[in-house]
Amino acid sequence: MSEHPTRPEGAGQRLGKVRPAPEGFLSQDDIAAVKAGRRDFLRGSFSAAVAAMGAGAAGFSGLARAAEEGDSAILTLPPWSTSLGQGVAARPYGLPSQYEKGLIRRESPGLTRVSGSSVAFTPLQGLFGIITPSGLHFERHHQGWQDIDPSRHRLMINGSDPSMVKRPKVYTMDDILRMPPVSRIHFIECGANTGMEWGNVAVPTVQYSHGMLSCSEFTGVPLRWILEDCGADLKKGKYILAEGADGSSMTRTIPMELVLSDEVLVAYGQNGEMLRPENGYPLRLVVPGVQGVSWVKWLRRIEVGDQPYASKDEAVHYIDLMPNGQHRQYTSTQEAKSVITSPSGGQMLLDKGFYNVTGLAWSGRGKVKKVDVSFDGGINWKEARLEGPVHSKALSRFNIGWVWDGKPAILQSRVTDETGYVQPSYGQLRAVRGTKSIYHNNAIQSWKVAESGEVSNVQVL
Repeated sequence: MSEHPTRPEGAGQRLGKVRPAPEGFLSQDDIAAVKAGRRDFLRGSFSAAVAAMGAGAAGFSGLARAAEEGDSAILTLPPWSTSLGQGVAARPYGLPSQYEKGLIRRESPGLTRVSGSSVAFTPLQGLFGIITPSGLHFERHHQGWQDIDPSRHRLMINGSDPSMVKRPKVYTMDDILRMPPVSRIHFIECGANTGMEWGNVAVPTVQYSHGMLSCSEFTGVPLRWILEDCGADLKKGKYILAEGADGSSMTRTIPMELVLSDEVLVAYGQNGEMLRPENGYPLRLVVPGVQGVSWVKWLRRIEVGDQPYASKDEAVHYIDLMPNGQHRQYTSTQEAKSVITSPSGGQMLLDKGFYNVTGLAWSGRGKVKKVDVSFDGGINWKEARLEGPVHSKALSRFNIGWVWDGKPAILQSRVTDETGYVQPSYGQLRAVRGTKSIYHNNAIQSWKVAESGEVSNVQVL
């Protein structure tokens, strides 16, 4: 992992300005003024945007111009500095600022016929660090979400035959909440994340290309502990079948070896509170490193068996079409992947100068080892800085400085995980997988920066 620089990257450089996508602080008139060459444009809404970036960037000499002489935002106290604010608990459950209302998860129009069996994508382009706010965690449902009464919810443990589980049990939520808990940070990614991009560019922004991805601190009980409490035969039992309580009765086969690692959790907590209903309240499975469909929500039953179950959503769906026409089954591991979240598709660079290029990297096989970034479409690479701590099977944030000279550029990131696996290019991935698949697209993402500053989604083989 790279060492943090002793002096901020970009110190002394003119700072570039980014118009975010799809939300932003600048009006169209403001953008036109900057693009027209008004380099002193640091009044009004953009001054507010710079202030919102926080004191961490105050060391950059370029930001001194944000408080240029005569700026009314500095000289005249605003209403919030001259009036009484709201009292404590005015909102018993806190909400984001009204000025952040553009940062929301969004459904892709036309992706599915009904919203109950669709996806709402996380706005990766507007997030910081590695933890996804619970209210922005991506959604994927097969028959809609339910807000289940926890007093009526049950978890049943049984075997495919009596020899598999000696003491089949039914647990209440109170039973599970009394067990010693553990908390761990892990990413969850839908197997179909970036699936629309297999054949060609299909979506404009990182929210839609990579937004079926989130990372949270999950709290719960290792599944192995519960199985041992029921007298499960963990040697004879080679697999478990997890079943959800939603209308689709989602069922997934999970190898026992994952359970024995103690990584698989029966979770009720997310980011310090109970799970949100959209994410499985009051109980879900957490299976680190494995595609999200196996993280069964509204978990109601675990069955121990000695062979894969070939349920509907693992015999017909969530299989990989290969170039020879055959399908691969039970390819659940999410391979190493990364993406630059800013600058990214739909954004615009409004000026030449220094930019902090930032993004996320992850691997279903363990920790991220390093991330390299290219500004010329993969010809040259430079190692980015990983922001610690780096957790196993969790998102890792990377940053790297870049001075844009106003010429066209292609930005890419490439992750290497602790097993030595290197994220492939589209050419390398398609040589093995073809172009007709849906799941497990972990190819290198490319963002093209035009001379106009517009950033768009492109593919480089």
